[in-house]
Amino acid sequence: MFDLNDRQTQILKSVIEEYIETAGPVGSETLDKKYNLGVSPATIRNEMVNLTKMGLLKQSHVSSGRTPTPIALKYYINQLMEEKELGVTEEVAVKERVWDNRNQVDILLQEITRSLAEKTGVLAITTTNQGKIYHSGYANILDIPEFYDIDVTKTVLTIIEDFKRMDEFFSQDDSEEIVHALMGDDFGLELLEPCSLVFTNFNLKDKIKGSLGVIGPCRLNYSHIIPTLKYFGSLLNEISQSI
Repeated sequence: MFDLNDRQTQILKSVIEEYIETAGPVGSETLDKKYNLGVSPATIRNEMVNLTKMGLLKQSHVSSGRTPTPIALKYYINQLMEEKELGVTEEVAVKERVWDNRNQVDILLQEITRSLAEKTGVLAITTTNQGKIYHSGYANILDIPEFYDIDVTKTVLTIIEDFKRMDEFFSQDDSEEIVHALMGDDFGLELLEPCSLVFTNFNLKDKIKGSLGVIGPCRLNYSHIIPTLKYFGSLLNEISQSI
């Protein structure tokens, strides 16, 4: 997709990971101090200018640092990110929590959604082709700077009650990836541009198909959230084989 040299790749990865951690624009001085890039702040600045021209970084104000664009975040997910899988103990704890509800679909999906919200620290949502919708983790997003904007938060909370709209979002990415990510203008709504929806699909009892995902800021901790979603999706598919 992008022909980046090693230095540009390292700088872009560092900008994204700093942005995910801090929610603020990232400057060359910060990268120089924290990321041991092996080049001068002036060189870092020049490369950040080049990455901006490529559409991977953006600058809100002349004097500010830069933030990654949605294109850069997707590139990070697909090319640069190192997944941090759930530990065995965590996987077992989730499985034990939901397994006994495997024959009661409503309770199972409520517990799965609640567990996902707890594990990811954002808003979790599940829909099925039966027209059912489950969500958990409202309080999680209230501590996230992007949701201090009441209009953004109201839009998200309204959307997750709207099965038709959520189904449209979950159907938008038809790639063969296990986990899909929508962000920025993928939603077609200006107030959702600071947000990201990451989701996976599942089958349950043959007749029930659904999607399970999380909604949060564009700077979600993808290296943790994506493998977590993969595990939750595989757990639902495993449960499907047992009932």
